[in-house]
Amino acid sequence: MTSLPALFVSHGSPMLALEPGPTGAFLASLGPALDRSFGRPRAIVAISAHSTARSPVLLAADRHEAVHDFGGFPPALYTLRYDAPGAPALADDVLARLEASGHPAHRLEQGGLDHGIWSMLRFIYPDADVPVLPLAWAPTAPPAAQFALGEALAGLTREGVLVLGTGSITHNLRRVFARGEADVAAPEVPESAAFRHWFAARGSEADWPALFDYRRQAPHAVDMHPTDEHLLPWFVAAGAGGAETAPRRIFESVTYGCLGMDAYAFGPGAGPLQAALLPPQGPGRG
Repeated sequence: MTSLPALFVSHGSPMLALEPGPTGAFLASLGPALDRSFGRPRAIVAISAHSTARSPVLLAADRHEAVHDFGGFPPALYTLRYDAPGAPALADDVLARLEASGHPAHRLEQGGLDHGIWSMLRFIYPDADVPVLPLAWAPTAPPAAQFALGEALAGLTREGVLVLGTGSITHNLRRVFARGEADVAAPEVPESAAFRHWFAARGSEADWPALFDYRRQAPHAVDMHPTDEHLLPWFVAAGAGGAETAPRRIFESVTYGCLGMDAYAFGPGAGPLQAALLPPQGPGRG
């Protein structure tokens, strides 16, 4: 089997689970495209903006359930489930890889998928039949260190394991509610567009020094990421793909005018995946 690409998907608002829009359609096409090109992954290592720790922690339960780690949304959102098998045996393998690469890690016999994980997987693999291993990570480490964490996972992609980072390519919640009630179809603000397109351009050139220094070099970086825990999983997934291959933006969209929903693929498998997906989609809403 050809090496799986590592992926980064933007999860946006929890309401995506009820109002999928173009992003939901893209995610629904992603699982079949992966299966056609690479075969069904034997497991998923998930790195989410909403599962963090002081040092890497593997959640090695036998089973996982959806965690509704948010408040103030419609009751229907709290009824959604995603009960997936865990990957306790894989946890031992990943723990050894992390420690061998100089990343002291821990294993907990606990389960639960935060909404950044389950809200994506319910579209990608709706039957919840692929084992999931969440990896909590330290958001205090800079992009280059997150990339190095991902490099420790790179071998997994050659062994049928999907490395999935989930966050948001732009993420400023103050802007979402700046004019009162949030409007999912609000036109994209120029600052968001400038940041997203800078990231895609630097990525297409594999300009890792600029990407690692995005907070200083990218336009409106601090505005689009007042804190950057939603972007850092991008670098973990990029590290799992490797520095030799340029990242590929495989989807772009915007919700609420400033929550970018872009998705990226990394590594040698990125090109075949992009070819297997539907024709490239321009900016949309969803």
